[in-house]
Amino acid sequence: MIVRTLREIGVALVVVFLFTTLVLVVSGAPPLQAYMVLFQGSLGSWVKFTQVIKVWIPLTLCGCGLLFTFRIGLWNIGVEGQVMIGAVFTTWMLRAGGGRPEIAPLFIAASLAASVLGGALWAGIAGFLKTKGGVNEIFAGLGLNFVAQGVLLWLIFGPWKQPGVASMSGTETFPTELWLQAPALLRIPPLTLGIVTAALIATGLLLRHTRIGLELKAIGSNPSAAFLYGLRPSALMLLAMLFAGGFAGLAGNLQVTAVYHRLIPAISSNYGYLALLVVMLANYNIWLVAPVAFFFAGLNVGSIQLPMLLQLDSSLSGVIQGALVLATLGMHGWRRIRLNREQAKQRL
Repeated sequence: MIVRTLREIGVALVVVFLFTTLVLVVSGAPPLQAYMVLFQGSLGSWVKFTQVIKVWIPLTLCGCGLLFTFRIGLWNIGVEGQVMIGAVFTTWMLRAGGGRPEIAPLFIAASLAASVLGGALWAGIAGFLKTKGGVNEIFAGLGLNFVAQGVLLWLIFGPWKQPGVASMSGTETFPTELWLQAPALLRIPPLTLGIVTAALIATGLLLRHTRIGLELKAIGSNPSAAFLYGLRPSALMLLAMLFAGGFAGLAGNLQVTAVYHRLIPAISSNYGYLALLVVMLANYNIWLVAPVAFFFAGLNVGSIQLPMLLQLDSSLSGVIQGALVLATLGMHGWRRIRLNREQAKQRL
């Protein structure tokens, strides 16, 4: 399974490389130089590499959560809002701990739990609307994303605004004791690396080696037949949404505590939407989510250099990411067509 997926990703990479090169040539940009800028902008120094890791961490966490909902056949488009609400709950908890450095570690730990709770509750609303109200999870998720963004902006410009300032930069920066601290040389808080590693292992174990994972897969494969085996699709759908929201909320926490150290309007950085592409390109395989997320993170960070060095828009990374997913989905579709043809021949 993994070998086949890697082969398909490899073919997709070749197709996208040719397509992107054609786009660059048509636009009058030097392809080789553009690729070098992307590479050097993401991996050209230790500082840039750590920036890639800071993007990779929330992407991977969101990807872990999305695996639960994809496994049961749900499109959790609301993951973006779940990241925002996780960041809001984090900020609420850290604001309560401001000015008390002696117990700051307790508030940091409490903020982690609060972010998981906040993200899970927000995802639970979409899950409830799906299972009890019959509302498609795509529409519910998109609607809740807009509500989450509204709540975020209201808090930043309202109750949590900087004293005497209406600033788009966000809330006041938290005291350093409420930050997840990073060693000077590493530049990345070790706790964030531990969290994302634990998330990957826990997701792999839950989906592959537990009854919950088996039941999620059974319902995702055939919801109608699931009743015959005594499964409860509604309860398990809600559970999958809670898992996804919890991981997304945790990503929101790390954006606040480890990256920005305050709540900002763009706290999610569209990582929720990007994680959807990561999981699809990884063919819903937990062990491929991390490397694919790293590749996408590198494109995001490296593309920042394009406008400065080549006068190219940084959206080139989005072109590559989107083309990759489309190419991979095309490969999956072609494989399915071939399988159907082979099965038809065998029946004859």
